[in-house]
Amino acid sequence: MHILIAGGAGFIGANLCRALLKRGDEVTVIDSLYTGKRANLDDLPLRFVEGDICDRDLLQRQFSPDRLHFDGVMNLACPASPPAYQAKPIETLLTGSLGTVNTLEIARVHKARYLLTSTSEIYGEPAVHPQTEEYRGNVNPVGPRSMYDEAKRFSEAVVTAYATTYGLSTAIVRIFNTYGPFMQPDDGRVITNFLNQALVGAPLTIYGDGSQTRSFCYVDDLIAGLLAMFDSHENGPINLGNPQEVTIRELVSAVKSISGKDCTVTYHPLPGDDPTRRCPDITKAKTLLNWQPHTDLHTGLQAVWEWFQR
Repeated sequence: MHILIAGGAGFIGANLCRALLKRGDEVTVIDSLYTGKRANLDDLPLRFVEGDICDRDLLQRQFSPDRLHFDGVMNLACPASPPAYQAKPIETLLTGSLGTVNTLEIARVHKARYLLTSTSEIYGEPAVHPQTEEYRGNVNPVGPRSMYDEAKRFSEAVVTAYATTYGLSTAIVRIFNTYGPFMQPDDGRVITNFLNQALVGAPLTIYGDGSQTRSFCYVDDLIAGLLAMFDSHENGPINLGNPQEVTIRELVSAVKSISGKDCTVTYHPLPGDDPTRRCPDITKAKTLLNWQPHTDLHTGLQAVWEWFQR
């Protein structure tokens, strides 16, 4: 198949491109390179277009059906780390709204299957634990994360509207915390923060008291879930993540063990609207996609630690 990946030069996108090419698919990538890196794709035989998915004229010029044909469109285009999306709140909202509509139009005119990577941020500070897809969330629409949360909520709504209005084959996945090679060292997420701090022997920075939990899914497992969803006839939304909860203090211990460094720890106030618990219910993924993660935290962290060192 020929797959268009929006945001393909980012962390998850770069891993997804490799998986698609490995199985024999043709890949075209469009990326604005705001958080993605062209170097992530330098060794890959694919077509690359630098551009913003909010630019409809560019998309029509580059991807019209009389120029080439797509069998699938995968939309990963959106900054996912708080420092990145908080630095460009309006652009983030436009990417999730106008950009999603524009990529849906590509899928519609090509009669291609469309996959949206949504997020566990849909659930906000959850009052239900673990989070099922039926839980409607507890999101602050004017909080410090609102530009990302609401962009994704809109994108899910418009994908659903295209499916019901045009009969478009669509898929929505809600991604929980993911880590692995091609993460940017300065992306501001907890695993990259800790590994970078350990790398230089700096104190590990904990926000809050460290009792808050996350569920960390290794990127290879996530990619397997994305492909399973894309290849299925499921619409979703379906959670993709690791249901094993880890406290931030437990993550500190794991990073110390992997790095072999006995780093000190410093504590700082918890950022606004930072969720205290986040863990997916993956019953649907297991049942409908025959998918679940297999990489344990120690193995995954070891791989990322070695990648960061290189």
